[in-house]
Amino acid sequence: MEKRVLVLNLDHYPIAVVSVQKAMVLLLLEKAQLLSAYELLEIRTISRTFAYPAVIRLAHYKHIPYKGVLLNRANLFRRDRGECQYCGSTRQLTIDHVIARSKGGKTSWTNLVTACNRCNVLKGDKTPEQVGMQLRTPPFVPTLSYFLASYAERQAQEWLPYLETAVAQLQKK
Repeated sequence: MEKRVLVLNLDHYPIAVVSVQKAMVLLLLEKAQLLSAYELLEIRTISRTFAYPAVIRLAHYKHIPYKGVLLNRANLFRRDRGECQYCGSTRQLTIDHVIARSKGGKTSWTNLVTACNRCNVLKGDKTPEQVGMQLRTPPFVPTLSYFLASYAERQAQEWLPYLETAVAQLQKK
């Protein structure tokens, strides 16, 4: 049971990714409903066979305050797909402030990008325009749905219909 299960709130907003075991407990206790199952997979007991859940929806709405995606190195690299945002390299990656901190730049999603060591040193404390460099994609604030859609493209195609807005955002990149 290595596949993961997408959990949607009652309003179909994605709120979590859980193990199949946790999803089955929610389903058996009728705290959630099955919306989509993985094809060709099933869970068997001695007397019953269950669909292998891919997407479930909670039976009751849960208020979950939105805190946003945590700004950290791993999430920044994930947002930028592990590529230097100046040259596209995937080696010796670092974090670059588009507007340097020494020039008043903030440490925020919209001012940080993934950069290879070479491009980061070349840019220094100048703006990309001053050095003749151009960002491949402008920095943006990712959402949980964005990261889930990125995962779903690789691991769980069954999730994609439930993450349509995030998928559209991914395809623009």
